[in-house]
Amino acid sequence: MGSSSSTPNTGAGPQPATLDDDPTLAAAGLDVAVFTIFPQLVHAFTAESLLGRAQRRGLIRVATHDLRDYTDDVHRSVDDAPFGGGAGMVMTPEPIFAAVEATAPPRPLLMLGPAGRPFDQSMAAELAEGSGFSLLCGRYEAIDARVRNHLVDGEVSLGDFVLAGGEVAALAIIEATARLVPGVMGNATSALEESHSDGLLEYPHYTRPAEFRGWEVPEVLRSGDHARVARWRRAQSLARTLADRPDLIDARGGLTGADRSLLAEFEFEFEFEPGDPAE
Repeated sequence: MGSSSSTPNTGAGPQPATLDDDPTLAAAGLDVAVFTIFPQLVHAFTAESLLGRAQRRGLIRVATHDLRDYTDDVHRSVDDAPFGGGAGMVMTPEPIFAAVEATAPPRPLLMLGPAGRPFDQSMAAELAEGSGFSLLCGRYEAIDARVRNHLVDGEVSLGDFVLAGGEVAALAIIEATARLVPGVMGNATSALEESHSDGLLEYPHYTRPAEFRGWEVPEVLRSGDHARVARWRRAQSLARTLADRPDLIDARGGLTGADRSLLAEFEFEFEFEPGDPAE
């Protein structure tokens, strides 16, 4: 059996600051473990940008475990032919169980797969509120069913489509969750105003110049009236959601009286009229 390859995902350059180095960092930084046969894919993504900065500050800690390090044959095999025949290969249970049992990763341990619970913003919030979680990335045709039945705590899916492996899905889940960890985002309110944070799509954004090719920034955003801007943004979120994702409005129980009043107040300022296709 190979040795553990639990590798803090620091990438090149300085080592991340620890919580002891900076007492202002959240003591309950998020621990994430990823089980994969392509650890370099995880390293390359999580060492950069938002996730890289969060790790250097000790707000999150991402460790990868190479499943091939837990095999016991010279070829480091992690797959075999399926019982009963059929196309493709199946990931064997031995290295997966061995890796998890040797490393005692943070729970819940979630397997990436198309049959799992659909991942959404509410699930990201659930994970961000905990102390950590782990992700198992599959490859080939499938993972031996005994892993799902006897080892993992659940299965999660990005949607009704199939990828070559779970790494891309795992990275999406890590980033979506990390953004909700206190201190990770530069502006603490940013995550609260984004699409799906309150069951609505986000309002449209504008920056300079105020006029571009004849298209002007809405007057309300240049008015300096912060209360009116806030109402406009809420109305835009409602209008955009009605146009693009009416199912989200239904999930909220429909429009409230206050919602209808906002829509009426900004009747002529919608980016998308309810019922019209998005541009």
